[in-house]
Amino acid sequence: MLQLAKLFGGVVAPTTLLTSLLLFFGASYATVYFDHFGVDTSLLGLTTQDYLIFSIDGLFVPLAAIACAGLLVLWAHAMLRARLAAGYTPRALRVLVPVLALVGFVLAVAGLSSVFVRTAIGEYLAVAPLCLATGVLLLVYAVHLRGSLTAAEHGADLARRPEWMAVAEWAGVFVLVGLSLFWAVSDYSAAVGRGRANQVAADLPTDPQALLYSERSLSLAAPGVREVRCQDPDAAYRFRYDGLKLMLQSGDQYLFVPATWSTSDGVAIVLPRTDTLRLEFRPADGAVAPPTC
Repeated sequence: MLQLAKLFGGVVAPTTLLTSLLLFFGASYATVYFDHFGVDTSLLGLTTQDYLIFSIDGLFVPLAAIACAGLLVLWAHAMLRARLAAGYTPRALRVLVPVLALVGFVLAVAGLSSVFVRTAIGEYLAVAPLCLATGVLLLVYAVHLRGSLTAAEHGADLARRPEWMAVAEWAGVFVLVGLSLFWAVSDYSAAVGRGRANQVAADLPTDPQALLYSERSLSLAAPGVREVRCQDPDAAYRFRYDGLKLMLQSGDQYLFVPATWSTSDGVAIVLPRTDTLRLEFRPADGAVAPPTC
């Protein structure tokens, strides 16, 4: 049973937490991103794969930095354990333990207080939740480091505790750190989604033109969108719409915005993906679409 608990804590729990964070980031990112264009994400039929792709867009750099920092911490901890196992207890460690505990306590209190009251660190992106997570980890590490020092000095594990207490401790740490990470991801994803939406809106003039053909009139009256009636009586698609940019195709939905979209009079168009529609793309700086079709 203990081995199973260790397996869950060492592999399953972190993997589940990481996957949940990625999906949560993707959902939060998508909500803020499409809200910038006035679209409710519930209309788009986004899939789990879509959310994961959205999460990679903004989490690649932070995850890489966290992974590198984590490896450095683990290597330093392994070197320290080897020193302690060899009977070497440097005096600096006796000073380091209370310092870590004090710093961890201050960070944890600062982060936790931001949940209930408005604080200075709460004004900065994701600082409060990261303070809480870091503070909890530093406190736990200081406690365990103190136990290792005591055991090394006395030649035995004097701080040994019941297994249930260790499991309860790590469960509490997992919950606090996990909630802190979800809090940080919520703040960060909103900022990334907002920034990416502004960037996409600014780059619309350079995106490919989307010519939308339809069997029937769609009565699109968005600013900058032009309806062209095809003159050929045998044409399968009798109407063409110019001045559109395709933003997303997810599931059975198309999302278009006008090429001249702006926050003041921008319109977003969601259409079902059916056989009655056909898309044609042209470079943004290419030839102008012909006046007839």
